[in-house]
Amino acid sequence: MHLLKPFSFSKRFPETEVIGSAFAGNNDNLIPLSFGFPAPESLPVDKMTVATEAAMKTQGRQALAYSGGSGPKNIVNWIKERSKLREIIASEEKIMVTAGSSQAIDLITRTLTDPGDEIWVEAPTFFGALKTFRLAETKLVSFPIDEDGLRVDLVEQELITRVNKGLPLPKLMYVIPNYQNPGGVNLSLARKRRLAELAYEYNFFIIEDDAYVELSFDGTFSPAIYSFGPERVVYLSTFSKIIAPGLRLGWAIGLPQIIEKMKILKVDGLTSVYVQEVTKNLLKQMDMDEQISYLNSIYLPRKNAMVSAIKQYFGEEVSFHEPNGGFFLWLTFPTHIDTSEFLDAAMIAGVSYIAGKHFFLENEGFHHMRLCFTFCKEDIIHEAIKRLADTYYDHVNSIQVIEEVN
Repeated sequence: MHLLKPFSFSKRFPETEVIGSAFAGNNDNLIPLSFGFPAPESLPVDKMTVATEAAMKTQGRQALAYSGGSGPKNIVNWIKERSKLREIIASEEKIMVTAGSSQAIDLITRTLTDPGDEIWVEAPTFFGALKTFRLAETKLVSFPIDEDGLRVDLVEQELITRVNKGLPLPKLMYVIPNYQNPGGVNLSLARKRRLAELAYEYNFFIIEDDAYVELSFDGTFSPAIYSFGPERVVYLSTFSKIIAPGLRLGWAIGLPQIIEKMKILKVDGLTSVYVQEVTKNLLKQMDMDEQISYLNSIYLPRKNAMVSAIKQYFGEEVSFHEPNGGFFLWLTFPTHIDTSEFLDAAMIAGVSYIAGKHFFLENEGFHHMRLCFTFCKEDIIHEAIKRLADTYYDHVNSIQVIEEVN
């Protein structure tokens, strides 16, 4: 028998806590409010079956080859046309199809930064992006959000301070402008325009991660940041929230020079040409506006059910911004509360959530939590919030007992 010698893993791995509750599956009674998942019944299984059969019958041998059939070109054309709704005008050489928008974030980061460069982010922000930035060995600086999104005024103040003191400027600014994950807020039009102006003035790039833009409950949209700064913005979106996350199809729109460099770093070659062929066929039989309307007809009542249950069971104990779209509610508890301290108890009670600390850089956000309202039906959501409130108040009471004993 061989004696194994010790070895070391790459130093690239950051010391990031695993977010176990999000995907815990060992409790059959668990109601998952942690999942950032679409409603299971919204997944177009029947249409996907037809689209898959058509892919094999019409483009089978090509779709199964490296370069694919007509799917990739058709998907790019669809993205080009759909982007016009955000006032984005993009030619084919500015568009890249990726394996989900998360791959696009990774490719942009590795294209535009070196280890030690700064990336500025919102606080809170998507923890998956934070992991990507840390793996790229960049330095992170965060700026708060409010009801109108990123505090662009504070970003501007910091840029001015950096210039005056001769300090490094950011290479990238990462922003989720619509129904922000996790905050649920939208970046105002004035702030979008000003942020783009700052990107030109201080020569940094903006990653505009627009995964939730289609899910507007009242059907209203504002122009993308990209429309104000196409030479300094890389725009991202995805099919994950509007068709199915299992497709793993997203896209990036940016300067041709950036897209070319991203393609060099994309060592897996073209994003699954077979999946693009199937998706092309699916889009042919699907009216996207009807699809979005259908999704929102599911998600709006679920959001309302969660809001109602929170008000019923938590009262004034928590506060939150009520989003007009997207996937998430972001709860704020009293400042002395650490939501990670009763996460395990909530799991035992049969409900999961993601503690707020995961959406911040470090030692922040302890009194927040993210809840997803899209995955579960209304009655299940109501029961989940009841369980969560019971768990929370048990936790508060236990703290009070300990304080009285001490």
